[in-house]
Amino acid sequence: MSGKLYVVGTPIGNLEDITYRAVRILSEVDFICAEDTRVTVKLLNHFEIKKPLLSYHEHSAAHVSENIIERLQNGESCAVVTDAGMPCISDPGEDLVKMCRDLDIPVEAVPGPTAMATAAAVCGIPASRFAFEGFLSVTKKQRFAHLKSVAADTHTLIFYEAPHKLRTTLEDMLKYFGDRRISICRELTKIHEEVMRTTLSEAISYYETNSPRGEYVLVVEGAGEDISKKDYTLEDAVKLAKELTEKGIKLTDACKEAASVTGKKKNDIYSALM
Repeated sequence: MSGKLYVVGTPIGNLEDITYRAVRILSEVDFICAEDTRVTVKLLNHFEIKKPLLSYHEHSAAHVSENIIERLQNGESCAVVTDAGMPCISDPGEDLVKMCRDLDIPVEAVPGPTAMATAAAVCGIPASRFAFEGFLSVTKKQRFAHLKSVAADTHTLIFYEAPHKLRTTLEDMLKYFGDRRISICRELTKIHEEVMRTTLSEAISYYETNSPRGEYVLVVEGAGEDISKKDYTLEDAVKLAKELTEKGIKLTDACKEAASVTGKKKNDIYSALM
């Protein structure tokens, strides 16, 4: 008889947020798969839990997953955790869950805190409908394509961001979204928790003199109903293309992207720039 995989949510900052059930499951399973064993061992030590830890992250080789599956099929039980929050969302644990489902190995959820839901609850921006967009790519072309694809969405958008990328991300959002309201949630549930409600342009100005610190959740207001009807001028298109080239995008690619966003002809944008 096969064992069971438990998907266990862990605190996103404050250790008091762990559930009684999570502590019990982590104490009872045969082994624990952790994104970073150094982080997880601190949590386990705090609750005096002694269990074998197996490193399981996005760079783990295929044989690691195969080993976990084999142990589950042999009757062992396993808990998968991430460094903070609910695992298996934009996380390698997602593949492990799929493998278990495909092989009819039982999977059980042990819910815990999630930064996106916590931010949505305290941000002050309507979030009855929201889309979780995760982290934007560090590759400019992919990041711009991502922002463009959600620019006309009318529901609230939630992103994660690291401090060293925050300023660039806010600038890119302003270009693709316009000057919308944003709630910048920093270090949620931790000592220095901060929720700042502002606009994208004001946030950019703020971080020109204040260095970003900690982990961020960005809650961005959705587009207005008339966003798709916005009239762009050729000047707007040229300005966007120029800004893209200043970020290292090739001139022809920048003109193509600006044309896609504004509806203007690529050749007209190129000619105006030249």
